[in-house]
Amino acid sequence: MTDPAKPSYDDVVRIPAPPGRSNATGRPPRIEEVAERAGVSPITVSRVLRHPEKVNRETRERILEVIEATGYASNPHARALRSGRSNVVVAFVSNILSQQFGLAVRSFAATLEPEGFEVLVGQTSYSYAKEVAMIQSLRGIRPAAVMFTGVIELEENRAALAELGIPVIETWAHPRDPIDMLVGLPNADAGAMAARRLATAGHRRVAFIGRSSGRGALRRDGFRAAAAQLGLTVVHEISVGEITGLVDGRAAFTALLERGDRIDAVFCANDLLATGALIEARARGLSVPRDLAVLGFGDNDVADQITPGLTTISFDAGAVGRIAGELLLARLSGTPRGAQQLAVDLFLIERGSV
Repeated sequence: MTDPAKPSYDDVVRIPAPPGRSNATGRPPRIEEVAERAGVSPITVSRVLRHPEKVNRETRERILEVIEATGYASNPHARALRSGRSNVVVAFVSNILSQQFGLAVRSFAATLEPEGFEVLVGQTSYSYAKEVAMIQSLRGIRPAAVMFTGVIELEENRAALAELGIPVIETWAHPRDPIDMLVGLPNADAGAMAARRLATAGHRRVAFIGRSSGRGALRRDGFRAAAAQLGLTVVHEISVGEITGLVDGRAAFTALLERGDRIDAVFCANDLLATGALIEARARGLSVPRDLAVLGFGDNDVADQITPGLTTISFDAGAVGRIAGELLLARLSGTPRGAQQLAVDLFLIERGSV
């Protein structure tokens, strides 16, 4: 039977030695080989990797020289499971196809990685069921922190995250009661901005395409309220579930046209939907914006490439990730900033679709 008081060696992995530092067999070095070359036991090698202060300087330096020569390395993830400390940060994105989410997560990782953290990415697909499962999985991973491209709405998930006792960063919305840290967007303001732009262009009979929950619902509600104040008529609202690509925009736009009512313009609460709508409009021989104007949200790479160019409401997605990373680093270093809930600005990008 294994003595629980003794260190075990299943918290190490072997990597191929760099050029000029391989062993005689060419295979990855083992801890036993490091111990033999240093003239110590494998337990002492493991102790140097995990608790170097417990090994005298001469022995420690000798072992480190052998480790450097062989290219042997320990596995920080396995050690984290034992110690309860981790250098892993988990980022959950709503849709891995979203360019904006991708920009934010890359900026988030670029902020954290120079400080020794590793970012793992998962996808919730706007699914409460997946969100529940992924949050439960964090108990096994024991990350240093977790970031979401969205906010957590289910009380059971909010409670589960609180129980983990780690920093939580929500983004892309601006609720009154974030779990912890927040880098949000004023989504209702985006809807109001869209209504004002369409009204300025002289459109009076308008429609909305987007999700009926979460951030899509916030943009829809802002659009509704501002449209009413401006004297616009919201003729139809087309609800979309999971957004997987341009095909969803084409299908939603088709559904809108099949309602048969005259519409001057449509606000799509996601640029994938708006770009799909433009493609479908062209396929049907419609002239945008003469026959029908289209306004989006997000500003993806296709927005300025597709004819006639997508007018859209945008924001700095990279800044969302960078600010989230900076907030997290400050928290983990024990010197948190004064403001833990921040918002980024929205701006309108004018092109030819409105």
